[in-house]
Amino acid sequence: QVQLVESGGGLVQAGGSLTLSCAASGRSFSIYAMGWFRQAPGKEREFVSVISRSGGSTYYADSVKGRFTISRDNAKNTVYLQMNSLKSEDTAVYYCAAKEGLVVPATPDRYNYWGQGTQVTVSS
Repeated sequence: QVQLVESGGGLVQAGGSLTLSCAASGRSFSIYAMGWFRQAPGKEREFVSVISRSGGSTYYADSVKGRFTISRDNAKNTVYLQMNSLKSEDTAVYYCAAKEGLVVPATPDRYNYWGQGTQVTVSS
């Protein structure tokens, strides 16, 4: 098992930047594909970005492509989400998720482990 703890959320003005971190503990971090998902009030949880175990493959939702960057440091057991040019529609609770294996799916139900979430609020 792995435990995930997100941090770095907060209130930011439109056009600003935030970096989210997700620290993992438990089993070897490098066996997990990692993802960031978000959920706005009244909406379903949606895919933001995912990264493969080695960090060599990354995927992004169209809505964040070119603005967000996912990365991981396996030595520090941490995955990051750098968010630039933030928009009001990026406001949501952001969740970190993990699953074992090579496949890096974009659907939340494929992930076994979840953090508690961190709130990101973008004011316009």
